[in-house]
Amino acid sequence: MQAYKTYARVDSSGRLSLENLPFAEGALVEVLVVDPHRSAPEREESWRRLMRQVQELPQVKALSDADIADEIDAYRETR
Repeated sequence: MQAYKTYARVDSSGRLSLENLPFAEGALVEVLVVDPHRSAPEREESWRRLMRQVQELPQVKALSDADIADEIDAYRETR
């Protein structure tokens, strides 16, 4: 997954415009809008909700402890 982080301001009409993105025309991208000024408890609860959603994905249920250990080892080898 390619990720790109940028900052933008919402205009007076409540709209947000992003320009010069490093993705091909017509590419489907996922958009996550985050308020960087949320309180720590709000951010923690948001993170917990996201983790619950991720843990419910069908592909997660197919992961074994061995798969996870292999992924960690592969990551550590590249550092």
